Amino acid sequence: MPWNRTFRFDDPLQCQEGVHSADVQVLPLEKGNFQADFLSVGMQQLWMQQFYISLPIVSTIATKPGRRYVGFLSGGRSGQFKHCGIDVSLDDVVVHAKDARHHRTTSEFRYSSLSLAESDLQAACNVLAGCEMPETQPLIRPSPQLRARLSRLHEVVCRIARDTPDVLEAPEVLRSLEQNLVHVLVQCLARGVSIESSKGWLSSKRIIARLDEFLEAHPNRPLYLAEICSSIGASERTLRHACEEHLGIGPIRFLTLRRMQLARRALLQADGSIAKVTQIATDFGFWELGRFSVAYRLMFGETPSQTLRRPPSIEPRSNRPSYPAFANTSSLLN
Repeated sequence: MPWNRTFRFDDPLQCQEGVHSADVQVLPLEKGNFQADFLSVGMQQLWMQQFYISLPIVSTIATKPGRRYVGFLSGGRSGQFKHCGIDVSLDDVVVHAKDARHHRTTSEFRYSSLSLAESDLQAACNVLAGCEMPETQPLIRPSPQLRARLSRLHEVVCRIARDTPDVLEAPEVLRSLEQNLVHVLVQCLARGVSIESSKGWLSSKRIIARLDEFLEAHPNRPLYLAEICSSIGASERTLRHACEEHLGIGPIRFLTLRRMQLARRALLQADGSIAKVTQIATDFGFWELGRFSVAYRLMFGETPSQTLRRPPSIEPRSNRPSYPAFANTSSLLN
């Protein structure tokens, strides 16, 4: 059965709750009113998503195994987008890797994605293009006609899901739309031109991959630059270059923002009648409470004490409800 779900979030920590098929971290780079709108559509084999995020962000996204994700900027209204440090234009199609990846966006970011099980995509490539599923670079540039057709079909399905979802319950309509989308997707992948990556970019990517592994192994404690450099076998200068290339921010700012988000999550999960701001702040490496409170208010629009007094709203990952197939968005700060 087809399905569709819509989410609207005003806190970046909530984004993970709406993204079931990926682990995400979304970190706004500027203060202001954060808004994220997600639309997810499930067809028989194809999953589709549309995203809107109001503020500039850095995001880390690790998709679940077994599916291949492809995405592109939505129309001419979207903000700028860097995928793993590579500028993405309106002509490009992003082929998401299986490992964690990082996005850097400006404000008013609009993005569309779709995915298939790898076995289904491989079968479609064999039948529709007579080739194996291409092992490509992160970006592919199809012909303008194919790129426009993919975007147009994606928008048609999303508009139907928003405005007249009952139409997708008609088997022949669903089958026709899905087959057309898969056909155009395969043609984009098989006939598009790969945008080659430099050797320097590949070297930085390996360093960032080791950084991701280290952060994943220590998800809930503050980490510091010297410790990370020693553990991943990279000098501070090398790590700084890799972070600036892939994340658009330096490692110190990235780690500080990460600790700030960890502290916010802890404040939201804590029992305000028992927990203390001072304890939570120091748990995440913020030793000067006054400076922490000022920085926290600038970033989140409220004091740590106000956050602590809220009813607990951010559940641990393992306790969150399972939503049907969602794709990825989210962001890291620096």
